[in-house]
Amino acid sequence: MGEAPALFVEDLKEGFSNGFGLRSKGFKTCTDVGDKTFVIGCNGNDSASSLEVQIYDKSRGEWVIPAVLGTKPKPYEGHSAVLLNEDQIMIIIKGSNPDDCIWFLEVDTEYVGQQRGASGTEVVAWSKGVRGDAEKPVVISGPSGVGKGTLINMLMKEFPSMFGFSVSHTTRAPRGTEKNGVHYHFTERSIMEKDIKDGKFLEFASVHGNLYGTSIEEVEAVADSGKRCILDIDVQGAKLVRASSLDAVFIFISPPSMRELEERLRLRGTETEEQVQKRLRNAEAEIEQGKSSGIFDHILCNDNLEKCYENLKKLLGLDGSVPTNTKPSPEGIDLPPNYSVSKIDNKILIKREAPESGNATKNSIVLDISSLKGGAPGRTRGLNVYAIDSCSDRINGLHKPS
Repeated sequence: MGEAPALFVEDLKEGFSNGFGLRSKGFKTCTDVGDKTFVIGCNGNDSASSLEVQIYDKSRGEWVIPAVLGTKPKPYEGHSAVLLNEDQIMIIIKGSNPDDCIWFLEVDTEYVGQQRGASGTEVVAWSKGVRGDAEKPVVISGPSGVGKGTLINMLMKEFPSMFGFSVSHTTRAPRGTEKNGVHYHFTERSIMEKDIKDGKFLEFASVHGNLYGTSIEEVEAVADSGKRCILDIDVQGAKLVRASSLDAVFIFISPPSMRELEERLRLRGTETEEQVQKRLRNAEAEIEQGKSSGIFDHILCNDNLEKCYENLKKLLGLDGSVPTNTKPSPEGIDLPPNYSVSKIDNKILIKREAPESGNATKNSIVLDISSLKGGAPGRTRGLNVYAIDSCSDRINGLHKPS
């Protein structure tokens, strides 16, 4: 909170609206949502700066600097802002890559409300807009030695183009031939702690003084590539993911008995007796939680590897009854260099303008936002994008060509 910059105060008093409850000054936009004005723009006068957010609380006459969660847009040349409803602002970024030009600033969604209640401070959250949908990620858990790693490897080998594995983050140093970005994302503790605070991790844990965790960006990146993400995490991690906003399928792999699990651990020959006993104690607790906590949607008993694998494929719709082709990677959106923006119902019209005349040309772009899913702290998916002839009668209803 504090005194409002003089420039912003005057801008707010002028209130030069463009029809969206949005006003623009330089590289900043102002969007009214209830009794608050959200000022979004560059830090300073540089047009290639990252987006910052300030809030002017009109009821109190005070400025608020909110906690900003999620991964925010990269440096840009300019932007437009469109208020979609009372909880989301769409940001259309000029001069960005086709796959990085649509973003959403969530100002009062369920996720933002939860974070605001937990922190006791004002919160906003960024979410990147993506065309089309994605398959639900798959969370696979089970005690050490149950065979979940083997099952995942079998899936990846049989369907290499369908599944992708999220690479975890850790603050420990690489070992031997471990490569950054392949085995783990190796990072500094201070960086990972800040990212955790900023809501960028689905789950994390401290193990022997080092942090380990699954970042939201890693899971979303797998979906962006057109693949279905698999997460191999322990029960405690699965519990955290279940409590998050990620919509996933949760599968627990159980051994036929503790005796069988002990035999498998000993056959591996990779642990000392003390380590075997510790893993067995942990396994008992994990099995109890896995079967009774309500975390998991499905429980598979790995009494026979091939049978368990076939059952796993059936759960994932891979038993031959449905096509097994991967979804294509989502396409980007080629914004024209000069355009105007308008909103009709659940559609955003990006109208191309010829630089020499300022007149609209054919093939304006329509963003259909009626089927949006997901949101912060991950992606906002479900954007439907198509072109129309802006000179035709279809522009009135923004109908998609048949």
